[in-house]
Amino acid sequence: MLTQAGMKIAPSTYYAARSRPPSARAVRDIAITAKITQIHQDNYGVYGVRKVHAELVRQGGVHGRTVARCTVARLMRTGGLQGVSRLRTPRTTRPGKGNDSRPDLVKRTFTAPAPNRLWVADITYIRTFTGWVYAAFVLDVFSRRVVGWQVSTSLRTGLALDALEMGLWTRRRDRQDTRALVHHSDRGAQYGAVRYTQRLAAAGAVASVGSVGDSYDNALAEAFNSIFKAELIRNMGPWRGIDDVEIAVAEYIDWYNHRRLHGELGLIPPVEHEANHHRVSTPASTPSG
Repeated sequence: MLTQAGMKIAPSTYYAARSRPPSARAVRDIAITAKITQIHQDNYGVYGVRKVHAELVRQGGVHGRTVARCTVARLMRTGGLQGVSRLRTPRTTRPGKGNDSRPDLVKRTFTAPAPNRLWVADITYIRTFTGWVYAAFVLDVFSRRVVGWQVSTSLRTGLALDALEMGLWTRRRDRQDTRALVHHSDRGAQYGAVRYTQRLAAAGAVASVGSVGDSYDNALAEAFNSIFKAELIRNMGPWRGIDDVEIAVAEYIDWYNHRRLHGELGLIPPVEHEANHHRVSTPASTPSG
């Protein structure tokens, strides 16, 4: 066939090529590709080159040897592996009625010097075969950790309030103080409800809200919703109903908090970022006497 195609070679050359063992590079590429594929599968198939490479570094490379980022890019391209892309989705917040005197204490500056100084909250939606399901999340701005969440088939105040209660419970369990907390949200009716504002006041938190209809005033919460929809909802759907959504969200949040590498945190998970902060900020005890 090669001769007919005008590329005549000696038979000995052909048989030598067939019998030649794989090169050292080819053997290493096979091992690296297997590791890359495993990392990609273990992380919802959402990691691109940067995070796959970072996770390889965290795991000590392949067989104890480091792997260059360009090698990861080449092998992911060859294997058809790529990160998930985020698409803009519509907002679903119901605007509150009447005057709202709560101030905007954040002014689009989504930074915090420590945990429990600034939380952001928002609600997003999921289409299922049995109807719409809504998910409420509360994030700590310092670590990007999801401290509270809840899913429901209703947009009533209880959805957002349950997510807040989980966040407060999580911090109480870890013996952390929330009395210096600013809680920021949009002006949705769920966050302006009396029960919600009273619960914030009881926890010693101060309410902050953005302007009406401006997603940039709650950009960090909106960004998380975008990630959540891209990495879980669109990536792993379609969804039958609230039961399988609830299970999937619980598994996703556990992965997001404890294992997902976050670019804004230096490619470490949120819980690890908080642990590093507490390790540095807590003075070491000295022996008495």
